[in-house]
Amino acid sequence: MAIMSGNNSVKERWSLLRIEDHDHIASDSKHWNFNTHYYPFIERSLQGRAASVLDVGSGEGMLTRLLHRSIPHVVGIDCDEASVDMAAAKSDDIDYICGDVLSHPFEPESFDAVVSVATLHHMDPRHGLRRMGELIRPGGTLVVVGCAGSEGLRDRALDYVSIVAAGAAVARRNVWKQPSPIVWPPPVSYREMRTHASELLPGSRFRRELLYRYSITWTKPLSR
Repeated sequence: MAIMSGNNSVKERWSLLRIEDHDHIASDSKHWNFNTHYYPFIERSLQGRAASVLDVGSGEGMLTRLLHRSIPHVVGIDCDEASVDMAAAKSDDIDYICGDVLSHPFEPESFDAVVSVATLHHMDPRHGLRRMGELIRPGGTLVVVGCAGSEGLRDRALDYVSIVAAGAAVARRNVWKQPSPIVWPPPVSYREMRTHASELLPGSRFRRELLYRYSITWTKPLSR
């Protein structure tokens, strides 16, 4: 099933990702939840396209460790000191920063890719998207998987599909509860995130995903 947006600058579709495609997110299969489910999607999106990546909201570092299998320079940043300490204790060759991506003095265009999962709703989403875009080199890739709230009949209809998918997924495995801080319900809607992506990241693709998530993918235009 595909639902296309009428907005030409942001392509949206309802992605029916097969649960079976995501069983290999980590060597420890116990670490599965609605966020880690999308880690392989992020890994595939960056394959062969990045030598450096920043993970915004890196938490305990699971995504950074997965990306480091193929990307030599990986940096994680998170505001939660306990999460950063846990991540650093598990890897000596990944750089972790306890700080706020909006204010940390990264050099502009200093990464080939920026990724973020379930973090953008912890900050002003427009400021967050703009900042992430600034940190990517021309030709680089942004991949965001985020949480948002539903509004209107269209969102509610898609929520019902998510309920079925979530029920099938949870029935097959235990859900890992990440110790990172949680903000719920998300203070931003799918409609608002679609608009932010269209306005701030021209040519980006916004998709409403299964398991109560959306994704934004964007390739930064080459400098003229």
